[in-house]
Order: sequence, then structure tokens, then C-alpha cells
Amino acid sequence: MQNKIEYILFLGFSWFIRIIGLNNARRISPIFAALFYYLIPIRKKTVIENLTFAFPEYNEKKIKKIAFACYKSFIVTLMEILYLPFTSKELIHKQVVCDDKELIIKKYNEGRGVILLSGHYGNWEYIAASVASQINIPFSVVVKDQRNGYITKWMNKFRTQYINKVVPLGISIRQIYKELKDKHIVAMVADQRGPIEGIRVNFFGRPASVYPGPSLLAIKTGAPVLFGFTVRQKDYTYRVDLHEIDTSDLTGTDDEKVLELSRRHTALLEKYIRKHPDHWLWMHKRWKY
Repeated sequence: MQNKIEYILFLGFSWFIRIIGLNNARRISPIFAALFYYLIPIRKKTVIENLTFAFPEYNEKKIKKIAFACYKSFIVTLMEILYLPFTSKELIHKQVVCDDKELIIKKYNEGRGVILLSGHYGNWEYIAASVASQINIPFSVVVKDQRNGYITKWMNKFRTQYINKVVPLGISIRQIYKELKDKHIVAMVADQRGPIEGIRVNFFGRPASVYPGPSLLAIKTGAPVLFGFTVRQKDYTYRVDLHEIDTSDLTGTDDEKVLELSRRHTALLEKYIRKHPDHWLWMHKRWKY
């Protein structure tokens, strides 16, 4: 029953954004940010703690300013996701500008598959939906199910409304491996906290557990690794910054290669978070152990 009630509220808010319009919803995002930052402080303590650790050079006032901006950014992203049922292909193309689309096409045409990484940065849903549609090459998007199954089904419907397909995160890694061996583009986020027994890499000066999956798949398949960031502009469009992570000079055992490649893509993530700290989702305990 709880899931159904949550889903009804979820749909209601989606239609609310449809009625007032996406641009108006974005403009009032500070109101909702204030609600969840001041009145219903969801994970506020975690956000403040994470930012304080990541940016020890910042005073309390600046930390709180970034924290509030983080909430505002997340609200904007959530509104954009909720508006997906009413978003046309033309609109989502205009929303996301990727000047490096040819790099994706080039790597795809090499016939080794492509690993396209992203993070919970800017609007991570937009980059997969828009860029795949723009280049007319489907992405196999690796996704984690939401706690609420109704919302998971809703999300997956609109993740696949243009050209993409969904690969559940819980599925065997063999299926993701097969997608790459079949020369497909596999898109996944690469910034979640890994398991307690997972490999550790430096992240903001402190060891952080990461999932080895993306790096392991790259090593085993020879697929090139690209990392894309959606950087929000003042007009609420997004610019995609796309980088290829060099794997040509990796040496040692497979485990050593996986560790080094994980270091490289994590370092790139940190670089972009430092540029726009409000763009990243600080609401999870990234350094839990």
C-alpha cells in the first residue's frame, strides 16, 4: 500500500510540473530546495559532513551555501525526470548539447563495444536518453532498481522511450559482458559506494570503496572507456563534457590494471565535482567505511 501511495504522489507531482511547465518548475526549485533543506532536512547532515570533509579549506558559510545549491540542483534534476513523459525527442535534443558525439561514433565503429560512464552529476538520465537518440545508436543502460517497484517500472519506460534498452544492475555481469562482446554501447554510472570488501581508491584525499565492474569489463573486453558529464548551463540546458580514459599504458596483472583504471575514472570524477560541487549528489555516505 505504501508503494502505491508513493507512486500516486509521484505521478501527481509529474502532472503538476506538466501543468505549470518545466521552465516554471525549474524557476521555483529554490522553494522546494528550501523545504527539504530547512523544514524537512532529508540527509542534510550527510551532505554537510561530506562537503566539510571534501573541502576542508572552505568555511562553514561556504559549505552551507554549496549544500543548499546541491539540493536545488537535485530538485531541478528530479523535475526534469518527472517531466520525461511530456518531453519530445526534439526537446530533449535541444536540452543536451554534445559537441563530441563523433568520438562516441568513432569508438563504436571500432567494433569493440563502448563503456560510457557517467555519475550522479547534473542530469545523468538526460545524457543517456538524449545523446543516444542524437547519434541514433542505442545504449544498453545499466540501472539499479528503485525501492518502489512502481517507480522503477515508470522510470524504465521512459528510459527506453526513444532508442535505449535497460539492463538491470542485479543481472549477471555476464549479460553486460555479452552486450560489449556484441559491440554495443553500455552506459552506467560509476560513482556509487562499492562494497566493504571492494577495492579502494583515493577520492578527495581519502580511500573510498568503488565497484570494479566498469574497469574489469574494460580490461576483459578491450572496450574503450568514455566518461561523460552533464554540466548545467544558466538557461538549464546541458553541455556534455566527454573524455576518453586512456587504457593503452596499463601494465601488470588484471587486478593491478583494474585498480589503476578505477583510480583514473575516479580522479576524473573528482576533478569535475571540484569544478561544480553543487552538481553532484552528496546525499549518500560515500565514505561509509
